Amino acid sequence: MIKFLMNITLILMFFVSLTSASATDKDSYILGPGDKVEIKVFGQDDLTIETLLGNSGTINYPFLGEISVTGLTVKQVELFIEQGLKGDYLINPSVYVQVLEYRSFYIHGEVKKPGGYPYHPGMTINQAVALAGGLTERADKSNISLFKEGDKNKKQIASLDSKVNAGDTITIDQRFF
Repeated sequence: MIKFLMNITLILMFFVSLTSASATDKDSYILGPGDKVEIKVFGQDDLTIETLLGNSGTINYPFLGEISVTGLTVKQVELFIEQGLKGDYLINPSVYVQVLEYRSFYIHGEVKKPGGYPYHPGMTINQAVALAGGLTERADKSNISLFKEGDKNKKQIASLDSKVNAGDTITIDQRFF
């Protein structure tokens, strides 16, 4: 009986950790041009939309018109739409927003296949290098630069373990010997 209760407790703890990790992603990921999002309202199929965010960062949502979502988290968009629909259109709307496709990050320099690649939450530079075919023989693992989206003029020194965000640019420099 004790083993059974311990197993149930462990399973519950596992599911709680999964939901808190996804909640963290939902609270921290900032939407931007190039993201493809889906918005659903429970029980209201006609309010479901799937859209690619353009450079303007706005979407046209039923009843609410044009909404600017660039610079907001997924959770903030959910709350904004809930508040907009509440009262005038629906009594207690349940809004769900998810990112279907993240915008790309970019990697160049001493990698085998430089270019833009799809971002995945929690990605590190090491994983980005793997997507780009690995490092060349001349790559300097200790000389990696990271340029954050929106602040391309500010170079950050990074390592293979550094986190990458959507829209970031990674440069792997060449070593001399």
